[in-house]
Amino acid sequence: MVEFDVKLSADGLPFLLHDDTVDRTSNGRGTAHELDWRALGEMDFGSWHGPEFAGEPAPSLYAVARCTRARHLHCNIEIKPAAGQETATGAAVARAAARLWAGAGLPPLLSSFSETALEAARAAAPGLPRALLIEGPVPADWHARLQGLGCIGLHIDTQHAEQATVRDILGRGAAVAVWTVNDPARARTLLGWGCQAVFTDELHLVRADAPGLVSR
Repeated sequence: MVEFDVKLSADGLPFLLHDDTVDRTSNGRGTAHELDWRALGEMDFGSWHGPEFAGEPAPSLYAVARCTRARHLHCNIEIKPAAGQETATGAAVARAAARLWAGAGLPPLLSSFSETALEAARAAAPGLPRALLIEGPVPADWHARLQGLGCIGLHIDTQHAEQATVRDILGRGAAVAVWTVNDPARARTLLGWGCQAVFTDELHLVRADAPGLVSR
């Protein structure tokens, strides 16, 4: 399963980008949500990663949906809105995801740190599953927030993923995924506690077929 961040261009097209600006990962400059799709399409988003990726354009959600569905990869779409665009981004990404993954065996999971974006996603595409991302310690009212948003689970920081916390979340019927886990031993521990998934940047180390890891 792959996870990626999606925001909106100035003309409302959902595309993949983690940062608020294009400065770090392209040969362009500027705030991402202030650039239209034509401007983004003229930038090189590959060279920073390596010469073999030179000329790679900004990936649209449409292109990624086609790629992942063709390769039978499941997706976790993190809705990552610009400040002040939480409602618009949540609704637009959810509508696009519902359309692009229509008929898929497993629909994409929508997640976000923004509860406003998740509320908008729920209204726009209620049939898609959602998860709430938590930064910092898991709050005492997590269950009420999850129920209010109609989310199926929490995505929590590995620094705050204690066994008692994980067991509490699982015991109340919610799913748990933990970010960002780059140590295989830590991944084994979390999966042993019952966590459904971990996020990792080190795919060559933390992978389903690694010794002691269980594919969930």
